[in-house]
Amino acid sequence: MDWVDESAGSKPLLFALSLIAGSVDVIGFLGLGGLFIAHITGNLVVLAARLVGDGQAPVAHLISVPVFVLTVTLVKLLVTGLERMRIPSLLPLLLLQFALLSAFLATCIENGPHVDPDSANMVVAGMLGVSAMALQNALVQLLKGAPSTAVMTTNITRFVADFSEALFGSSTGDRINARKRAQRAGLVIAGFFTGCALGAACEQAFGLWSLLLPASGALIAVVLGTIHAGPTTICR
Repeated sequence: MDWVDESAGSKPLLFALSLIAGSVDVIGFLGLGGLFIAHITGNLVVLAARLVGDGQAPVAHLISVPVFVLTVTLVKLLVTGLERMRIPSLLPLLLLQFALLSAFLATCIENGPHVDPDSANMVVAGMLGVSAMALQNALVQLLKGAPSTAVMTTNITRFVADFSEALFGSSTGDRINARKRAQRAGLVIAGFFTGCALGAACEQAFGLWSLLLPASGALIAVVLGTIHAGPTTICR
C-alpha cells in the first residue's frame, strides 16, 4: 500500500528517523561491546558467535530481543489507548522516543569514559536504546506505506527492484509509481548510512557522548512530527 501522505514534514521526518537508527546502531556497536541497538536481530548472530567462541552469553545480547518485543507490544497498547481517547499518536510516540534516547545518553555518560558493557548500568542503558528503536519501528509500521527506517536489507531490495521497474516498467503509470517508491526507499537508505558515518566518526572522537547525535535527531523528529501531524494522524 503506497504512502499517499505528502505533507511538508513527512520526508524529512523519515530521513531524521533513519539517521537516528543508523547513528545509534553504530555507536552502540562500537561503544557497548558489539550491541546492536536498531538492527536487533543482529544481536542473535553476535550471541550465537559468542556462545560458540567462548561460551559466554552477554546479558544485553541475551535480553535485547525480548525487550524489543515487549516494547513493541506496549507501544501498540499505548496507541490503542490514545486512539480511544481520540488523541493523535505521532507526537506522543516521538516525544517518548526522545525521552528514551535522552535517558540512554544520560545513563551512558554518567558512567564516565571507560565503561564496562556488561555492567548492570550499561545493560540498562543499552535496553533504553533498544526500547527507543523498538518504539520507532512500531511507529513507522503505523505510517501507511512508509519504508522501514531501521531495516536496510529490505529497503535496498525494494529500492533496486523499484529503480529497475522505473527504468524498464511496461507502462508509464507503473514507472511513475515505481519511481516514487524508489525515492522513498532511497531517502531512508541515505539517512541510515549518513547516520552510520556520522555516528562512527563521533564515537571515535567523543565516545558515548556521541549519543547526543541520535538524541538531537529525536528532538528534530519531534519538531518535524509537529509539522507532519497537522493534516494527518497515525492510525492503524
